[in-house]
Amino acid sequence: MIAIGGSIGTGLFLASGNAIHTAGPGGAIVAYIAIGMMVFFLMTSLGEMATYMPVSGSFSTYASRFVDPAFGFALGWNYWFNWAITLAVDISTAALIIQFWFPHTPGWLWSAIFLVLIFGLNALSVRAYGESEYWFSIIKVVTVIIFLIIGILTIFGILGGEYIGMKNFTLAEAPFKGGFFAILGTFLIAGFSFQGTELVGIAAGESATPEKSVPKAIKQVFWRILLFYIFAIFVIGLIIPYTSSNLLGSGAEDVAISPFTLVFEKAGLAFAASVMNAVILTSVLSAGNSGLYASTRMLWSMAKEGSAPRFLAKINRRGIPMAALIVTALVGALTFITTLSENGSIIYTWLLSASGLTGFIAWVGIAVSHYRFRRAFIKQGHDLNELKYRAKFFPFGPILALVLCILVIIGQDYQSFLHPEFANPTWWQKMGVSYIGLPIFLTFWLAYKFTKKTKLIPLDKAKFDHK
Repeated sequence: MIAIGGSIGTGLFLASGNAIHTAGPGGAIVAYIAIGMMVFFLMTSLGEMATYMPVSGSFSTYASRFVDPAFGFALGWNYWFNWAITLAVDISTAALIIQFWFPHTPGWLWSAIFLVLIFGLNALSVRAYGESEYWFSIIKVVTVIIFLIIGILTIFGILGGEYIGMKNFTLAEAPFKGGFFAILGTFLIAGFSFQGTELVGIAAGESATPEKSVPKAIKQVFWRILLFYIFAIFVIGLIIPYTSSNLLGSGAEDVAISPFTLVFEKAGLAFAASVMNAVILTSVLSAGNSGLYASTRMLWSMAKEGSAPRFLAKINRRGIPMAALIVTALVGALTFITTLSENGSIIYTWLLSASGLTGFIAWVGIAVSHYRFRRAFIKQGHDLNELKYRAKFFPFGPILALVLCILVIIGQDYQSFLHPEFANPTWWQKMGVSYIGLPIFLTFWLAYKFTKKTKLIPLDKAKFDHK
């Protein structure tokens, strides 16, 4: 359920409409299938490593063991930074959503309440985190299944009183609008929608039976992508014409024009906006809950390996790394406080932009680490039958994932490349906002590399122990 919850969120409930509007229903489906395949291969790669070496540091630890300690160091700190910043985004978004019902209450108060709630769930025990995430995920899954049933009934005119059929798939430029570059732009929307699935690897470090639970979660990735994303986008594309300006609403404040809300209303369900608002609220809280868990475990793992201050490696009687949890929550809270001042909002925009590419950089790290993990495994005389879960289509899987990840990173702001304005300071500022995550990552990597004089780990020297 953590695996499912990690990939269903505002990306599906809100941003999918923007994807259909940008590339047409066919273009959106192609983009989500391509990114879905990439995520599937990444999860099989992570699954092979996580079942053989279940550690809470996950891909940061694997990168340090099989690529270069400097690469693992940069991946770990970037991933921690990303989720700490995203925590601030989530509590801000949750406050926006709650104001749908209570418009006259202060947003900062709701943000504080949600931060305390998420912190409490993580501070109690790992069981509390897992249990809460399970129920958050159940709500999302049930919503999508109900949506698909109602959507199909609406397409055939059983609900809504009008047979729709395939007419919106052949409207104007549909099903494909804008050609290759429109689909490339949609790759980004799809990529952000799927971020969070890598939480499976981090959760494996505290799973009772990772050799059983992780492969089961990985195998379901393909089917949930097919059912929850491809099928849902197909239904939205059939019912709502891609030319509808309502599909451009992609923020939490646009819940009334979420594509899910639009479909429910088309079916004649007047209470749709309130229901979807509640579902989107649980999605955002789920993201914040998972983000605080993932970043805390990443910081704790790095502290154990000497890549972060040692005091962060301490755990309490319940097995919770409280120091790492408190530091992460404080960074999230301080980031949120910046939104409350006029000048702070500019800093906040840059911080958010800096964390924007981190998920894709983490995916690059997973693909490279797995490629070298498998090669080192064979080089050191191991038999593939020793693996508790074996990723299919090696080396095609990690190589395809790596190429697509790099394509998405480069295409972050492809429109600026199509119309360069080297003499225009605004153009440079826009490029900086889009790509600042890359130089930050490279700075971490190269600074550690030159300071510690690290080198690429030889395949025959890679360590497969669990310590």
